[in-house]
Amino acid sequence: MLRAHVAAPAVGGAANQSLLRLLSDELGVPRRAVRLVAGAAGRQKLVVIDGLDAETLIARYPGLRV
Repeated sequence: MLRAHVAAPAVGGAANQSLLRLLSDELGVPRRAVRLVAGAAGRQKLVVIDGLDAETLIARYPGLRV
């Protein structure tokens, strides 16, 4: 699990878009490579990141479950 806090309000999907932008910037992947696949209306999200393998993600965030 990875925790992220965004300042955008949870109105009209702004917070979700802000989260996806944050992840793409932080991981150095194009915005189109980061997709929200579950949890659009909830606090917990499931995100898929294309073009990034699990080993790279774990090296960046040790202890992350993928």
